[in-house]
Amino acid sequence: MTQDSNMTATAELPAVSQEDRLRADLYNFLGALLAGPPDDMLLSQTAGLSGDDSDLGTAINALAKIASLSKPQTVEREFNKLFIGLGRGELLPYASYYMTGFLNEKPLATLRQDMAARGLSRADNVYEPEDNIASLMEMMGALIVGRFGTPATLADQKTFFNRHISPWAGHFYSDLEAAKNSVFYAAVGAVGRVFVDIETEGFRMSAE
Repeated sequence: MTQDSNMTATAELPAVSQEDRLRADLYNFLGALLAGPPDDMLLSQTAGLSGDDSDLGTAINALAKIASLSKPQTVEREFNKLFIGLGRGELLPYASYYMTGFLNEKPLATLRQDMAARGLSRADNVYEPEDNIASLMEMMGALIVGRFGTPATLADQKTFFNRHISPWAGHFYSDLEAAKNSVFYAAVGAVGRVFVDIETEGFRMSAE
């Protein structure tokens, strides 16, 4: 590594705090679990998590325990019942549906405008509407650490969160906890619900 690249790396690192990296990691983790059923590796990683005695830590510990007792095939069947089903799953994890009662409505159009403004676009191999919960978790994680450019300011994070996540994600995660087909995903829902509450309060208290 050259001296210049060393200096560049050093200059870039402080841009995102350790706390923000942990926030982004949790957004990305939830996105991965909600984008599709976890494979054996992700399930094992989930089983290895440990939290403190806070509400979020308690929820993470419960998720780790159920992950340690779960097999990929069982979780895949659960995922399919929840989100795919015959015609449709038990839940419809889309902002438009939760905010308007219909799919592909104004919340999706607004999201696409905000994605374009931030240089984000749907991958060519993804066919689901962009306002699904997994994509929004991934987008929020990407904005925090600047995966597609400069890390988003707290004000920009707050704007995106309040417009596209806060109005409905907590409700969705509560529904996921209570869904009749939820076992592993009930624990995922608990982590998501608590995390969204923490983020909502954090942004509410921010001065920006």
